[in-house]
Formats: sequence, structure tokens, C-alpha cells
Amino acid sequence: LVSVPACCSARYNLALLACFGFFLLYALRVNLSVALVDMVESNTSLAKNVTSNVCPEHSSTINVPRNTTGVKYSWDADTQGWILGSFFYGYIITQIPGGYLASKIGGKLLLGFGIFGTSVFTLLTPLAANLGVGYLIAVRALEGLGEGVTFPAMHSIWSSWAPPLERSKLLSISYAGAQLGTVVSLPLSGLICYYMNWAYVFYIFGALGVLWWFFWMFFVSDTPETHRSISHAEREYILSSLKDQLSTQKSVPWRPMLESLPLWAIVVAHFSYNWTFYTLLTLLPTYMKEILRFDAQENGFLSALPYFGCWLCIILSGQIADYLREKQNFSTVCVRKSFTLIGMIGPAVFLVAAGFIGCNYALAVAFVTISTTLGGFCTSGYSINHLDIAPSYAGILLGITNSFATIPGMVGPVIAKNLTHNNTKGEWQMVFYIAASINLFGAIFFALFASGEVQDWAVSGYHLHRN
Repeated sequence: LVSVPACCSARYNLALLACFGFFLLYALRVNLSVALVDMVESNTSLAKNVTSNVCPEHSSTINVPRNTTGVKYSWDADTQGWILGSFFYGYIITQIPGGYLASKIGGKLLLGFGIFGTSVFTLLTPLAANLGVGYLIAVRALEGLGEGVTFPAMHSIWSSWAPPLERSKLLSISYAGAQLGTVVSLPLSGLICYYMNWAYVFYIFGALGVLWWFFWMFFVSDTPETHRSISHAEREYILSSLKDQLSTQKSVPWRPMLESLPLWAIVVAHFSYNWTFYTLLTLLPTYMKEILRFDAQENGFLSALPYFGCWLCIILSGQIADYLREKQNFSTVCVRKSFTLIGMIGPAVFLVAAGFIGCNYALAVAFVTISTTLGGFCTSGYSINHLDIAPSYAGILLGITNSFATIPGMVGPVIAKNLTHNNTKGEWQMVFYIAASINLFGAIFFALFASGEVQDWAVSGYHLHRN
């Protein structure tokens, strides 16, 4: 097989457009947590928690007069928790249906309309907030429904587009957009709130999402065969590289799929990784503020740093993973396992360390950044392993593992909040211990049971042998 150069190729154009899509998705997901600070009257958001006096205050910022034209609402801490959590309730529902639908109608429409829908609901957010909390929660849950189909749909598109030896590269480019979206939208939403008012956070990102949709619908197709401008050489290269890997049967082999140990290895790894990821995403600012007495909100750059590290790591490790498989003849399963081990044990070690460094907030930021950065290895580890074991059903498999992996987003922060009522160092060390041990367990389970081969049940002839 002669590989076709990457530059200006249809598959890399797809990866870049997808990267922008996931960039917007995460921007649309994260913007509320920044805007919420400005949407709530200052006296109602006072935390019930006690700020611990272990560490001295750091921040000595002079208050600059800022735009205060935005409407303010009197929502208490519990209400804010519901508003922030409502997204996941929509998100978890559409994972498996998303994967199934993508295998039936194709990932292009599903991903396109998922992001389009999310953007439209984002544009409606200020209106919903005016109508009342119930409306806002409903709009956020609907955004979750829209975003829930996107990852399974993307996996489904790549199952027809990504040559096996370029999988890590192509998928890491497209999914790294998510980290970049977090990096850019955290500080940017803060600036928009600061200079305009919070409503514009939703208007600006929502409008960008709608704009992206037009490009996506015009330039992307579900398969290389249906692409309007792909070169003949590239089409042949992709199709021939995938010819023994895809299944032609119309029915989904649910039972053997659910009995497959390599699939459960991905489920456990995905769940464990997300536990740490979501705990950090939602609680890091609190830890910085309450324990280290250092306001991460005032320093948007520092809260974005860990995700920037993760983005770099995802891109680089994707290149390295495929280099090892193609040039050094490492087996796929060996690469997936070792990358998952680095990407889960590394963060666990630095997370626990972050709980033991006293009041040194520079070290705290460094450790958390290293922890999140190393997590980027997982994208070329368990995260795209679905495509190795069952390319035809990758969308459905991702729907299954992502359903389990959404639970930590709903449960993790709640448990952590309950453990840290008095905001003592010891309580927070407990939170970090729990996250680290879950990570460790996930890494070991994956290393024992993962596979890098296409499974029997995922190939066309499977039913013939059994009957």
C-alpha cells in the first residue's frame, strides 16, 4: 500500500474541520460555568463552605470597574449546581442511540446537527434564563442531548475514513479540538463578560457554531466513495487499507459485543479517566480558592494551562503512537496499553502529590498541569481502541463506553463536595486519593484485558461460522 501524502488530503481536511467542531462543542459546554459567576447576584453565591485558613491570601487585585449591564438572578448554590449538572442528564441519554443512528444514517448529518442544535440552544440561553430556572435547565439538558451524539458520530465517520496506521494521528487531531476549546473559551468568556456582558458569551459562541455547520455540511461526506473532491489515489488507499476490517451485515451483534472483554476493558478505563478529569474540571477553581487562597478565576490563564498541556500532549502522542506502530513495528495492543498506563498512572501520581505540597501554589499549578497533560496520552490509548477492535461498530461502542464515562461527571463532583464540608487539607487529600486509586484500577484493568485486533463478531463472516 502506497500511502497518500497528508497535505491537503480529504482525510486531513476532515480532521481539521472536526477539530474546529469539537473546539466549538467544548466552548459551548464550558462557557456557562464562566458566565454563571456573572449571572448570579454576588450575595447569593456565597459558598456554604468555610474557607480554611491554612494558607495566607495571595490575591491582591484592584477592582476595575466592569460592565454590569447583564441581568442578575438570585440563585442559591444548590440551584447553580442543578444548572451546571443538567447538561450531563441530556448528554448521557443520547450516547448509545447516537452510535446506533450513526451506523444507520451516517455520522455526518448526526454530528452536524448535534453541533447545530447545541449552538441554537446556546443562542436561546439568555432568553431561557429570563423565563426562569426551569427553562434554563431544560435548555442545558437539550444542549446535552445535542452534544451526546457527537463523539459516537465522529467515531463512526472515522471507521470509514481512517486507514488503520493513521488512526492515532487523525483521531487525535480531531478530538484535541475539545481541549483547545476549553483553553480558549475559559479566558475568552471571562473577557466577554468583563467588557460586554454575559449574554454575549452565548451569542458569540452560538453564532460561530451555526457558521461552522455550513462548512461541515458542504465539505464533509460520510465515506471516501461519496466525497466530491477526493483524489482517486487517496480513495483507493483508504478503501484498500480497510477492506478486511469492515462488516457488511446489517444487524448489530449486540450479545457478543456486550460479552466482549476488550470492550469492558475500554469501559473501565474510560470511566476511571473521566472521574479524575471531571473532578478536576469542576473543583479545581474551588481547591485553589478555598485551600490555597488563590483565585483561579482571576487568572484565567492558569486555569487554562492544564488543558493547553493536554492539547499539546494529545497531538504529539498521536504522532508518536502511529510512528511506533508503522515504523518500529510495535503491535497495536502494546501501544494502546502503554499509552493508557502512562496517561492514567502519571496523572494519579501528580494528583496525590498536589495534595501534599503545603501552600506552594506554584507547585500546585505545576502538578495539576502535569497531571492533566499526561492524561493526553489516553487519547491514543483506550480512547480510540474502539476502532481497533470493531471498526464497523466503533460509534456504538463509543456510545456504550461514553454512557458509563458520563456517570463520573454527574457523581464525582457531588461526592467530592460532600467530602470537603470543612475544607481541610485532609478532606481534599481524600478527594485526590479516591480519584488516583480509581485511575490506577482503570489502568491495570485495561492493561490486563485490552485487545488490539479486530474481534470475530465485528467482521462480516462471523454469523456464518456460528450457524
